[in-house]
Amino acid sequence: MMIRENPLADLDADFSSPGASALPWSKAEQILQQAGVYWLSTLRPEGRPHVAPLIAVWLEGKLYFSTGHDERKAKNLAKDTRVAITTGSNRLTDGLDIVVEGQAVAVSDATKRRRVEEAYAAKYGGGWRLPGFEGVLVFEVTPTTVFGFGRGDAKGPPPEGGFNQTRWRFEAALAAAS
Repeated sequence: MMIRENPLADLDADFSSPGASALPWSKAEQILQQAGVYWLSTLRPEGRPHVAPLIAVWLEGKLYFSTGHDERKAKNLAKDTRVAITTGSNRLTDGLDIVVEGQAVAVSDATKRRRVEEAYAAKYGGGWRLPGFEGVLVFEVTPTTVFGFGRGDAKGPPPEGGFNQTRWRFEAALAAAS
């Protein structure tokens, strides 16, 4: 749990404004918790990309989403579990976009599925409750790397604040703690 709370953060100075510094992980987590729509990128069996919007919840340092057994997302994940999930802002001059990279693992534990279902209902309201997630696959994504693309977040809105590109590395934090 400690590793997810303190990933290693790097600022990419080539794509950040002068004077910018790496953003704190708490800013990325706030976006992941509050976002309404996420975009899931998977690979089709022949290698072509597939991108689809979905709803998801950030719970205990992991991102959870669901899909039907016969949907393209599920078919792709049966062959290749690597994913990228994005969310953020569509405004050009402010906001923070987040890209989560990791592996999507199917959740079969009934207790965990119930917690995810409760988190969906708390976030999206009762209309999004999927009773028992029956007939639905639930996936858990533990981040390996997360990217943050900030606009106006460094020191105020552009042109004063400019741009910020931060990378949070979870695997590197795990290796450094060993």
